[in-house]
Amino acid sequence: MKIRKAVIPAAGWGTRLLPATKSVPKEMLPIVDKPAIQYVVEEVVNSGITDIIIVTTEQKTAIKTHFTQNLDLEGFLKKFNKNDQLKQVRKIASMAKFTFVNQFGPYGNGTPVLSAKEEVGDEPFVVIWGDEFIYSTPPRLKQILDVYEKYEKPVISAVRVGKDKISRYGIADISLIKDNIYKINRIVEKPKPEEAPSDLAAHGAYILPSKIFQILENLELGKGGELWLPDAIQKLIETEDVLACEIQNGKYYDTGNKLEYIKTNIDFALRDSEMKPELEKYLRDIIKN
Repeated sequence: MKIRKAVIPAAGWGTRLLPATKSVPKEMLPIVDKPAIQYVVEEVVNSGITDIIIVTTEQKTAIKTHFTQNLDLEGFLKKFNKNDQLKQVRKIASMAKFTFVNQFGPYGNGTPVLSAKEEVGDEPFVVIWGDEFIYSTPPRLKQILDVYEKYEKPVISAVRVGKDKISRYGIADISLIKDNIYKINRIVEKPKPEEAPSDLAAHGAYILPSKIFQILENLELGKGGELWLPDAIQKLIETEDVLACEIQNGKYYDTGNKLEYIKTNIDFALRDSEMKPELEKYLRDIIKN
């Protein structure tokens, strides 16, 4: 079955970035000149999916405002012949069909997925976080969609991580299928480096069957009294094959972390041909002095 819908969880408080996130959703913090969540939406759209469900909260009105047409702003830009900006603003609201759902239920990253149950319905779908992404060619999501179309099994994107970062992620115990495609035997959540079954972190983007909703509904709360998507995926692994696709030609960015957020801005600014020369000079001067 063709994947038609993507769920983007964007309901977290963003406590790692306080006090900035007290009033501005972490997903709306800019990467140069676009909010982080827009890069995620563009990845989804560039992978061929235009039905997007964003799960958020009543406090995060800025996300809905960003992806909704603003006729007053468009009128202002048109009046003063700011045509490039007008084109950019119009494109945001027209990229996809957006549905906004308020999160309900216990805390944990499984809750926003379960909150999208009615909008997704009885079909496989994508889950992709709103504050992290992989910059790759082709897009990360397109890579795992290609794997899904070939094998017709749930797929999780995966990246290799250094020994110093293994304890931050869910690490997959894997069996090689072919090239960069693996069968996941289990996922060990945030293991010590010496206890990790591999160096392959499986996270970020998921293609899941609708049965994941039933699993989440019947799942006992896990660590910290929270509802965890990885726990539900582990239950899924017990009943059917779940694959990992090691993403090719990509770099992972976590914009919900202060240091990584700064690094992401620097990387993307250096990709801008106008900013790159002066920024490179500035960075060299900092290192020199």
